[in-house]
Amino acid sequence: MAEIAFDDFMAVDIRVGRVTRAEPFPEARKPAIKMWIDFGPDIGERKTSAQITAHYTPETLTGRMVMGVVNFPPRQIGPFMSEVLVLGVADADGEIVLLAPDSDVPIGGRMH
Repeated sequence: MAEIAFDDFMAVDIRVGRVTRAEPFPEARKPAIKMWIDFGPDIGERKTSAQITAHYTPETLTGRMVMGVVNFPPRQIGPFMSEVLVLGVADADGEIVLLAPDSDVPIGGRMH
């Protein structure tokens, strides 16, 4: 495993946000969900898509807290522009489980 400098880690801006809206993304090549996430007044709402349909539905995502990288450039995913990368870990079957704080924290808070 390659080591990185602490400053490299600090350059990645990971924040907590709350999903305000989620919809199916039928145009995606693999099953995915579109999400709009509120990262607080300094960053605002950002949208993304994620291949997380094994564990989540749009209904179960709305209101949920998630962690996301907010300082990557936007990326075109088919007809949808993704503005943030939500973070997750693969389960034993390779399906993504989203990362989130286990207690209520302020929206927009930066990961330390």
